Amino acid sequence: MRSIWNGAISFGLVSIPIKLVNATENHSISFRQIHKADGGRIRYRKVCELDQEEVATPDIGKAYEDATGAMIPITDADLAGLPLPTAKTIEIVAFVPASSIDPLQMDAAYYLSASGVPAAKPYTLLREALKRSQKVAIAKFALRGRERLGMLRVVGDVIAMHGLLWPDEIRAPEGVAPETEVTVRDAELDLADALMDTLGSVDLDSLHDDYREAVEEMIAAKAEGGPPPEHEPAEAGGGRVLDLMAALENSVRAAKEARGDEKQVAEVTDLPARRRKATAAAKSATAKEPAEPAPKKTTAKTTAKAAKKTATKKTAAKKAPQKKTAAKRASA
Repeated sequence: MRSIWNGAISFGLVSIPIKLVNATENHSISFRQIHKADGGRIRYRKVCELDQEEVATPDIGKAYEDATGAMIPITDADLAGLPLPTAKTIEIVAFVPASSIDPLQMDAAYYLSASGVPAAKPYTLLREALKRSQKVAIAKFALRGRERLGMLRVVGDVIAMHGLLWPDEIRAPEGVAPETEVTVRDAELDLADALMDTLGSVDLDSLHDDYREAVEEMIAAKAEGGPPPEHEPAEAGGGRVLDLMAALENSVRAAKEARGDEKQVAEVTDLPARRRKATAAAKSATAKEPAEPAPKKTTAKTTAKAAKKTATKKTAAKKAPQKKTAAKRASA
């Protein structure tokens, strides 16, 4: 791979000669602008606004436009005279946990290649030190006329560097989050969890650019003079979600069908853990409420005793007059 920058890594008093190589490449298909009438290329020409003449590249310089619109010429000599210690050096300033780096700061990625045999030993030392510490190195470097921030980390047997945006280049997310208050129910979270579990993980190497492939097929067909291949129209996306639960259920069902698991379809049910919590809360609430006196239960045994007692009283009342009559006869 062709290097785009030569310099050294400054690691304390250790200097490691390295070459900077692009770690990524752009596979986007680019188009040219043409004149629709005859297919001729449309080209841009650099023309001076004052004399309307085309200017060649060697005659083009730099200038800074101030708030009033005035142009302040800046020469290469002006820039060369500025203090830029990182012009040919990647200066490591700290070692920090990778989790402390905000992904929003991530920019272009590069591979750092050891330049020559003498650089192999210190290069390997830095790589193994980064591995063992499980940290990344924060560095400053200059590229394409400006000083930048970078993060060095280990990728396999290579040290990679990610360009980082300066902290003041990250915009605050003001006015981005929903301004209305929204309540998310447990059942909705359960379905969202089910959808995440159903989609599962993916091998990133298996993903590819479907649109680019379709464009390439269309270009190849038109180059051969044939009609462009037909494709099913893409489903319209976006719009307002009227029923979030139904949308989640359908998403889970579609994901499971896509994975060949058509028998298991998500249902809107509480998870067992949530059920146990709800039951425990209900029992706790019942225990706290004052208990009302329960009505006395009338059992069959109690009823029988009451009936026997009543019958005894009635018998005694009947026998009492008979005893009195017998006493009167005896006295007569």
